[in-house]
Amino acid sequence: MTALYTTSATAHGGRDGRVATADGQLDVRVTPPKELGGPGGATNPEQLFAAGFAACFHSALTLVARRAKVDVAGSTVTAQVSLTRAGLGYQLGVHLVVDLPGVPEEVARELVAKADTVCPYSNATRGNIPVTHELTASVTS
Repeated sequence: MTALYTTSATAHGGRDGRVATADGQLDVRVTPPKELGGPGGATNPEQLFAAGFAACFHSALTLVARRAKVDVAGSTVTAQVSLTRAGLGYQLGVHLVVDLPGVPEEVARELVAKADTVCPYSNATRGNIPVTHELTASVTS
């Protein structure tokens, strides 16, 4: 299999340090959030994962909508990432909130299901962590 794109990021200090991509486009301080006993005041791995998942899923959603000739202008995807205890370790969970203004609910559900099969984050997490989807109230009946 030929890679379409490869990137890398290096962490220094784990959850309390810095993370940067090789090309320098991302270079941020990370700290544990206050909820985990840290100082907060910087981003954390869960926020970075949420941002990546939301952007990727939204991109997949717009792709399948374009193929289906459905206008999804003004749409958004919010990824809510939770960190929970799992045995001796930890586990992530993701709740995707999809807003497709003006799109009929049945069509919106079909688009979300198709986006779930296209999105690399969905494919990577399927069967590994819980991922749920929610349509917001601006979807039409």
